Amino acid sequence: METDAGSWFLSRAERGNPASAVQTHEHSDRAWSEGNLVQPLVHGASYFARLHDELTGLRAGDRVWFTDWRGDADERLLPDGPTIGDLLADLARAGVEVRGLVWRSHGERVSSSISSRSNELLGRRINDAGGEVLLDQRVRLFGSHHQKLFVIRHRDDPAQDVAFVGGIDLCHSRRDDADHHGDPQTLTMDRRFGARPPWHDAALELRGPVVADLLEVFAERWNDPHPLDRRTPYLMLLQRLAHMPRHPRPLPEAAPPPPPAGHHAVQILRTYGRTRPPFPFAPHGERSIARALRRAFALAERLIYIEDQYLWSTEVVSALAEALARTPQLVAIIVVPRYPSSDGVLSGPPSRVGQLRAIELLRRVAPDRVRVFDLENADSTPIYVHAKICIVDDTWMTCGSDNVNRRSWTTDSELSCAVIDSSPGRVGSVAQQLRLRLWSEHLGLDPADPRLVDPSQAITLWDGAAAALTEWHAGGEQGRRPPARVRAHSIEPVSRLQRLWADPMNRLVADPDGRPRRLRRSGEF
Repeated sequence: METDAGSWFLSRAERGNPASAVQTHEHSDRAWSEGNLVQPLVHGASYFARLHDELTGLRAGDRVWFTDWRGDADERLLPDGPTIGDLLADLARAGVEVRGLVWRSHGERVSSSISSRSNELLGRRINDAGGEVLLDQRVRLFGSHHQKLFVIRHRDDPAQDVAFVGGIDLCHSRRDDADHHGDPQTLTMDRRFGARPPWHDAALELRGPVVADLLEVFAERWNDPHPLDRRTPYLMLLQRLAHMPRHPRPLPEAAPPPPPAGHHAVQILRTYGRTRPPFPFAPHGERSIARALRRAFALAERLIYIEDQYLWSTEVVSALAEALARTPQLVAIIVVPRYPSSDGVLSGPPSRVGQLRAIELLRRVAPDRVRVFDLENADSTPIYVHAKICIVDDTWMTCGSDNVNRRSWTTDSELSCAVIDSSPGRVGSVAQQLRLRLWSEHLGLDPADPRLVDPSQAITLWDGAAAALTEWHAGGEQGRRPPARVRAHSIEPVSRLQRLWADPMNRLVADPDGRPRRLRRSGEF
């Protein structure tokens, strides 16, 4: 099995976006950084607590940059506060440079879960205190800015610089913990998730030279000369009513990268849809997330583990299906939400039809080696899986904002980090430690249980845990509840009549394909 970064990571040419300066090296085609320290943060409460600790230690002259899909100014970082809006506003008043880009979304009338009003209020709170947080609509039609990024730099001690990348937004419903009783501050979801939806999510804390690389990701978007509201005159009016400029102020001169902090190699992966006018840093778009995952699937020999919000599209999962067909010993374990976040008469079928077809393809190729599960908490309430994690052979891992669907691989602005360390495939590697932590929680096992380490035990462990919980429910929930949280995933069918309209809705709106036509025809990314 290949274990070096050059075998697993994309070269600059393979990344396919020569216009970007992110992770480029003079006289080298290498497109990753080394000497970093990566710490996975499982659960929103853990991420918010770390973010709080880092932000409250800042002083005048330090800098904070962030991007987000949705931010709620009143979301508490700790049970007793402060709120994210108050903390960032206080920092701006204290002389910390605070800059942010949040998505100018489709608005409250389109979806209660996509709120331009929330993002506007967060921006106003910080801007009134002297920061600069702007609404950004420079995306494809039906696309979004979905990146979740924080970069924190210290004026006097670069060794303290830190970045956070993952799937966790600065908004309601995200601050849940390992008990999965949900965030007290909630967003409206499908009623089967309860009044306080349990939420599973993850992010990465990164230190070392990669912090400067991630700042460059932010700077490329910030320095795009096109106006932030370039979509329609209506959005131009909204930008003016929100008292936000159409162009941001220039960023200060970049500081040198932080010193080495550990032994992890990190590759920054992104998606940018092809837009008109084009992104200057990605004039033909970028699909390095898709390319990196397809490469990792092709190298897989034993185990692919995925946690994902959607798992849509046969075009996307085809690379996983090919890997399973090519390698007879390869096993895939996938964890998804039990239901879509919005499973109404019109919203549900377009969501379910894409997942049905993707799972059917995988099971057709390797019925005995593919398992799809969902989760529930100790009260039997389904847990909404929002984490975006992929671990291959305990060697290569990725965590970010992207999901396994066409939208994340071709249309939305996404950001992810792939990580390899110096002890791949052995106990202690960051990929394996993350997998063991997740599996021990989901399966109700001690993290030191030796069965967790051996990939050949995966199917037996997960099937046994799911069967025990299913039997407990079927038996009237008598006796002690099994410790595991996993159930075999079952999808409500989509009728032939529903497919007549759900298929085009899935392809055009729910899960659009932002690739150029030549790539769509070839099936490449």
